[in-house]
Amino acid sequence: DDIRLYTCEKRSTPLADLCHLRQQAPKPDDLSPNLCLADYVAPEGIADYVGGFAVCCGGNLEEILADFPNDDFNQIMIKALADRFAEAFAEYLHCKVRRHYWGYASSEELDNEALIKERYQGIRPAPGYPACPEHSEKETLFELLDATDLAGIELTESYAMYPAASVSGWYFSHPDARYFGVGKIDEDQLTDYAERKGLALESARQRLQPVLTD
Repeated sequence: DDIRLYTCEKRSTPLADLCHLRQQAPKPDDLSPNLCLADYVAPEGIADYVGGFAVCCGGNLEEILADFPNDDFNQIMIKALADRFAEAFAEYLHCKVRRHYWGYASSEELDNEALIKERYQGIRPAPGYPACPEHSEKETLFELLDATDLAGIELTESYAMYPAASVSGWYFSHPDARYFGVGKIDEDQLTDYAERKGLALESARQRLQPVLTD
């Protein structure tokens, strides 16, 4: 369930491991697979790629908000606009990756409706969201991207991003990749995850508390 990254195309020197979780709840039809994001990359020995991104808007947001003291409406609207700009930047960058940087969809032509319905190949799940609910994986992402120095985004002790109008995550280009929720996991996967991450069991339990079965 981990994705191992390497320093170069020879894939002889490990760079980092991306630790993911797998769906564990029984499926109603007993036929559908229990998904993990690691399913969307090739097994060891076959060349494949995963990408990362971190974008933000609002590095000077506090200065802008200071121009509207005691004006709740404008402050809310400015924050909402910053969030929308960050999401739009993430969408634009993903399009550039698909059409140019990776180029696996170089002939893609989608209108706004198709973009909203995500009718493109590939996904960009974010740490903390249903497919990869463990927030501390942002540490690895930010180290790989040097996101704090290059994009001005910082992580708080609880792995929240600052400025708040920030978006970060992974790129998967597999044609079958789709968004899903890990859902609840059991004690055995918690123990396995702690070992893979090199965490004390109680530390892993604290991080994964929202997705642990009762």
